[in-house]
Amino acid sequence: MSKEDFGKLVEYIRLSGCIPTATPFDEASVDLAQELELPMLKIASSDLNDWVLIEKIATTRKPVIASTGGSSLKDIDDLVTFFENRRIPLAINHCVSLYPSEDGQLELNQIDFLRNRYPGTTIGFSSHEYHDWSSSIMMAYAKGARTFERHIDIDADGIAVSPYCTLPEQCDIWFKSFKKAKEMCGPPGTDKRIPSDGEVEYLDALVRGVYARRDLPKGHLLKEEDVYLAVPLLKGQLSCRELIAGEALSQAITTDRPLMIEHLDNPYSRTSSLKEQILARGLDL
Repeated sequence: MSKEDFGKLVEYIRLSGCIPTATPFDEASVDLAQELELPMLKIASSDLNDWVLIEKIATTRKPVIASTGGSSLKDIDDLVTFFENRRIPLAINHCVSLYPSEDGQLELNQIDFLRNRYPGTTIGFSSHEYHDWSSSIMMAYAKGARTFERHIDIDADGIAVSPYCTLPEQCDIWFKSFKKAKEMCGPPGTDKRIPSDGEVEYLDALVRGVYARRDLPKGHLLKEEDVYLAVPLLKGQLSCRELIAGEALSQAITTDRPLMIEHLDNPYSRTSSLKEQILARGLDL
């Protein structure tokens, strides 16, 4: 392809709403990527310790994604240190350089290793398996991979598609699986999630409420043997969460009646925010 053809291809990729990138295998290709104003570059597994090429790529100051197939731990350590020292964004893609790869050769647990060893670096997954287009990307995403690579090809000009490449219809499955993994994993797991109102309401309906075991007069000091716990919990009823022995009843209560918040003068009845929660939860009386 001529430089003009490359330019047209890059422009078409941009117009399609995608981000163009390239994997330069020599210094001249890095210069071409600069001329085409590609926003990021890729380092192939075979070039992970080609320091002449890596130095050239670093001069562009563009973010880099590097695959790690067949590399030593020192190779990756050196690469991460190199880009950290230059403050150039780097993503490391776990990769098994077998073309194609069998499912049992993927070693997805390496994503855990890379995330633990390089906590400040984005970790991804470069894939060449040829039996599956859904499971591996979903598992990789769930493990924390955030950059992904897959080789895509089409049947054209009588040339057979390589077995490690993905056809467009297979790639469609791959992208849909990625979106499904994002949906199922939800927000980043850096903080405790906030339960939804529906979840809280559902669980509140399963909490046991406090019921009088016998007739209890006003002023009676409540003891554990005076009550029993049972489902359902009613709106305004005290639950097993708020039961405190030794409190005096402000109203009399008869056998098997629910112990309501107005039956006691305690922190739950005196604190408006807590009282509102108790009045709003559970089933209607």
